[in-house]
Amino acid sequence: MLNKSSSKIAVLLAAYNGEKYIADQLDSIIEQRNISLAVIISVDKCNDNTLSIVNRYASNHPELFTILPYGKTYGSAGKNFIRLLCDVDLTPYQYVSFADQDDIWFPDKLSRAVAEMQDKNADGYSSNVTAFWESGKTKLVNKSFSQTPFDFLFESPGPGCTFLFSNALAKSMQAHLLSQSNKLDSIWLHDWYCYSYARFNGFCWYIDPIPSMYYRQHSSNEVGANFGWKSFVKRLGVILTGDGFDKVSKQAAFIGQEASLPIKLLNNKNRISMLRLLIISWQCRRQPLHKVMMSMACLIFFIKGFPSKGRY
Repeated sequence: MLNKSSSKIAVLLAAYNGEKYIADQLDSIIEQRNISLAVIISVDKCNDNTLSIVNRYASNHPELFTILPYGKTYGSAGKNFIRLLCDVDLTPYQYVSFADQDDIWFPDKLSRAVAEMQDKNADGYSSNVTAFWESGKTKLVNKSFSQTPFDFLFESPGPGCTFLFSNALAKSMQAHLLSQSNKLDSIWLHDWYCYSYARFNGFCWYIDPIPSMYYRQHSSNEVGANFGWKSFVKRLGVILTGDGFDKVSKQAAFIGQEASLPIKLLNNKNRISMLRLLIISWQCRRQPLHKVMMSMACLIFFIKGFPSKGRY
């Protein structure tokens, strides 16, 4: 049962072929404490029973769940979340949150996030999570390394399903997205876009070291928790082909960040610019390992030159 407070939150949930786990996710949202909720669900065109499941929840809890019109194919969770940000009237809500379809939220996830945002005077919030597997294995996913002057240009602060926005930030992002509606394909990852837009536009963001949810790991995860050497090699490969930096430049152009020093250096794509980027590379990421990867890439591009046509 929900104990309602004065802070009403819009929970934007994107779903696609989620019949196996979505009931667990919805149940954990229903069990949120000390918060007033409205859950708005966008279901990408499915070939399973996801729509039937969410319709059943909406029928049983009409005061809580709203299902947006169904039938369009968005093609990714990110594009589905962008649809939600663009289409939902955010005016009645003090806060806006994202939800995936397959996680399990701790009962105080949202109430804690609101309290932390108010205490830190923040407009954006994210947190660490506890990854879990069907085997019962669990592992902390630590994203709460100290923010740096330019980290938002290169990475997200953590899983988007932990995000909470003030109404001011959410409506500012919505206005920006609607004004750039013909360029939305420039967004690679919706969570990274939200963080980058917020930080660049002067909104304060807090990354909570306390986990707020169980973050399910399975073969259908679009991104996942990215553990181990296999993940390290994959990430390094994206950087060394030039594809990672190309995505950084593309999103920066979408947000209007071309005048930021790291973006100017990236866009020059010459050895001297790579040397200058190497000098400030530790200001461009948060996690120590990622700082090393960034420095390695800049050093290699300084020595070899920037790869042409996204190949190294």
